Amino acid sequence: MVMNLPQDAAAEAAETARLVRELADIEAIRQLKHRYCELCDADYDADALAALFTEDAVWDGGPMGSHHGREAIRRFFEGSSTRVAFALHMVLNPQIAIDGDIARARWYLWQPMVYRLPGGEQAWWMSARYDDRCVRTDQGWRFARVEVALKILAPYDRGWGEARQHDVYAALRGASS
Repeated sequence: MVMNLPQDAAAEAAETARLVRELADIEAIRQLKHRYCELCDADYDADALAALFTEDAVWDGGPMGSHHGREAIRRFFEGSSTRVAFALHMVLNPQIAIDGDIARARWYLWQPMVYRLPGGEQAWWMSARYDDRCVRTDQGWRFARVEVALKILAPYDRGWGEARQHDVYAALRGASS
């Protein structure tokens, strides 16, 4: 038996289905970002982190470097625990827009962390904005691009009142030379 819904009811059902799918997609992208943060905070599991990205993804961290392709991203994260002894990624204020199988997401990051510097470990503050592009794949949503726009990178003991960003990466580059 075929049931004929009134035209308004059919349109309402289609709109409800569309909204449910959009909300499920938004939640899946939230979970993707939360998993990314969890893995970073658990000593940067490079293989698990790389699996969150598409094969041709880009991770662009500005002064932290730009890495093109899943394998390059994996290698970057593989070395992260040699630079960072502790990190606590807290992302907030998500803005997620879905357009079919592509999504754009913006998050703010607040991160206390400890860098491993040539003179020893040092506590730092980091704040940034993440601009992500995600795509739906056969494995679910994955990052196609993660861009980190630093807002604050300052030693804990000096704060960010005088200078919003300090070049810790110069010291780290010097240690690896």
